[in-house]
Amino acid sequence: MKIVAFGASSSTQSINKQLASHAADIVKKEFVTGADIEVLDLNDFEMPIYSADRENLNGIPDQAKSFFKKLGTADALIISFAEHNGSYSAAYKNIFDWASRIDSKVFQKKPVLLLATSPGKGGANSVLKEAITSAPHFDGDVRAHLSIPAFHSVFDVEKGGLKDSEWAERLRVAASQLVS
Repeated sequence: MKIVAFGASSSTQSINKQLASHAADIVKKEFVTGADIEVLDLNDFEMPIYSADRENLNGIPDQAKSFFKKLGTADALIISFAEHNGSYSAAYKNIFDWASRIDSKVFQKKPVLLLATSPGKGGANSVLKEAITSAPHFDGDVRAHLSIPAFHSVFDVEKGGLKDSEWAERLRVAASQLVS
């Protein structure tokens, strides 16, 4: 099984990338020993802001094609969303917009675990709700979702995992749904 995971953020210190990576590790350690995990960095797919004019003039950038292809090579996806002003980060939205011009079925019928976290008590829940609603329209098979509030209080950055046992169990249960 190949799992592609990423934090939907361009921050080099992305807490969502840390959470997505940790969730992928849970799948590998507890449910699919030997799973191949690829953690993407959205900075590797940076490109001009999408516009129909740019697409007509220059076509679809190679970075969008590469992102779409990476999702296509996966057996399952883990995405953890950063919330910027109640919605997707501009970096994720731009990559997604370009990829959707290749094929509107961006998630390519893959099972998807949708996550979100933030330093605050909201846990990026607004953007997660948006993602849950929209993913099926883009051929995402949403198997589970989880919003984790107060990231810095519940996640041990040095160990790369949740230190709060309640949240750790919730994430384990959500991750198990990815392979059921």
